[in-house]
Amino acid sequence: MSTASTPRPTRRPGIGDFDFLVGTWDVTNRRLVEPLSGDTEWDEFPGWVVCHGTLFGGAANLDEIAFPTKTFNGLTLRLFDPVREEWSLNWVSSRTGLLQPPVFGRFGDDGRGEFYGDDTHEGTPVRCRFIWSGITPLSARWEQAFSTDGGQSWETNWTMDFRRTGQVPA
Repeated sequence: MSTASTPRPTRRPGIGDFDFLVGTWDVTNRRLVEPLSGDTEWDEFPGWVVCHGTLFGGAANLDEIAFPTKTFNGLTLRLFDPVREEWSLNWVSSRTGLLQPPVFGRFGDDGRGEFYGDDTHEGTPVRCRFIWSGITPLSARWEQAFSTDGGQSWETNWTMDFRRTGQVPA
């Protein structure tokens, strides 16, 4: 009887990076009341997320977030580009129904994901950064920051702390 082990398939870069998000989550949101104003007042409010299964074999991911105390919901579509080996994160709010400019990036070996893109905030051009960190089977953290100086300095303006509800998907 052979004791040689069967080689494990090598994980393609990026494929499955967002599988951790599949399922349902309670979310504590903290958002700056007036980003880019110098004001430090935060608004804290609840949310819940449903992330729908692994799509395209782990190369796509879709979630909907509800903000029960606010007047909108949101939807994020994440797509992995195997040629560039990076994700695009695409957000739409129920307030407008329009896709916002995507952010692009990837996860590092440390499990932290960084994603960047160009956008505007109330008419001001901004560099936008999303960070995914602290990912465990039961929790994760997302944060958004803006830069008005090309990424030399950042103002974090929205954080989401995720807590899984129900069972961890198999």
